Amino acid sequence: MVRGIGKAQAGPVVGIHLFNYFSIAKKWNIVQQNEAGLIKKLQEGEHLAFKSIVDLYQDMVYNTIISIVQNEQDAEDITQEVFVQVYQSVSSFKGDAKFSTWLYRISITKALDSEKRKKRKKRFAFIQKLFGENGETQYHPVEFNHPGVILDNKEKAGELFKALQKIPGNQRIAFTLSKIEGLNNNEIAEIMNTSFYAVESLLARAKTNLKKELKNYYEQKSVK
Repeated sequence: MVRGIGKAQAGPVVGIHLFNYFSIAKKWNIVQQNEAGLIKKLQEGEHLAFKSIVDLYQDMVYNTIISIVQNEQDAEDITQEVFVQVYQSVSSFKGDAKFSTWLYRISITKALDSEKRKKRKKRFAFIQKLFGENGETQYHPVEFNHPGVILDNKEKAGELFKALQKIPGNQRIAFTLSKIEGLNNNEIAEIMNTSFYAVESLLARAKTNLKKELKNYYEQKSVK
């Protein structure tokens, strides 16, 4: 469940009750109990341990990635890339941070890299169009199914994700980890390799910017 941002004096309420996750506490309790043993077995090359790691973490990875790239096929492809990297580089995991923190970092990095590649392709397509090429610039509309979004709130969630694309990257990542993934500020600070207070600042600025972006949407809804 997304935690509410709260109200601006004359602005919208952002992200309240848009997401609905099931049995998270139970699942993560299982993860914590099995994680160390699974990682050790994976580092020793045991294939069944890799399958267990994928089963335990694939929802977390996919949900994080789709919140950033906002395209289901891209999110599926990047999720596969993440686990390929996990398999190839797990020997370098020393346990200095939690495994989930390491996994979040890989997921976010790959999602942001995908966004950069997509933007470069759009710029190239736009240049081609300027010079008379037949190709059309391809944009991905924000129409996708996030696994955590309650059906009745898909319209609001769509507007929220659209607004997230318009705010600075670090604010978007902090907001996604906090309000969608449900992590606390200390966990976010560790994943983003920054301080607790920097995360607080990023979230505050993200909320302010999202309220600005969503102001027209909520004003139009109130008129209807």
